[in-house]
Amino acid sequence: MAMAGDEPEPLTWRALGAVPLFASLPEARLRELWAASVPRGHPVGSVLRSAGAPADHLLVLLRGRVAATGTTGGGRVVRYGQWDGPCALDKVALLDGRGHTATFTALTCCAVRSVRRDRFLGLVDDTAAVRAHVFAVLARQARAQQQRLTETATLPAEARLAGWLLAQAAASAPGVVSVRIPGTQQELADTLGVTRVTVNRALARLRRDGLIRVERGCVHLLAPESLALRAGDEHGNENGAQGL
Repeated sequence: MAMAGDEPEPLTWRALGAVPLFASLPEARLRELWAASVPRGHPVGSVLRSAGAPADHLLVLLRGRVAATGTTGGGRVVRYGQWDGPCALDKVALLDGRGHTATFTALTCCAVRSVRRDRFLGLVDDTAAVRAHVFAVLARQARAQQQRLTETATLPAEARLAGWLLAQAAASAPGVVSVRIPGTQQELADTLGVTRVTVNRALARLRRDGLIRVERGCVHLLAPESLALRAGDEHGNENGAQGL
């Protein structure tokens, strides 16, 4: 039974200041944004937004973790990644007005604030730091998409898996040698754009060759240099997952 002290502290307007998009805003603007935003709680497994749905509000994830997925014309699920709060989700959808770019699903209990699209666009127009942040996100997404297309077209599954493991470790912290698998192996397969059987075989080969050790929900990198060679990049993969 959880003790009262285990409950998270109530969120206040200061939580918005921890969101990279709003980090440069003065206290008065943060208070205004907080007062104008709508709070929402989402349990595990719930869909925050569906791909293609109208993007009339910016979703600001203050607590929790979400996954972004899409579905191909053939019915195959593609996992774009997962993000932890605090962060602003799917800013691109509000810029082009063509609907959400992915389906966002809660991996943990999530606390979200919804900001009207016109307020978000006003911040982009009026605040140089917010505008620069959005442009940087767009540039990273363009590069990530190009890299993803290249890998899908040219790299075998084992190389994609090795590169993903190295990228996740590099994005966590210096010296990290363990990577948490996002949910199930099916979700990892969706992230890499392959089948679950293919992921299992690639993990088995890397484990057999002494490059990794697999435990429940976690992969330990035993030989990062060799893993980088297996990924096809002798310098290692420095591209971490980028938020939307």
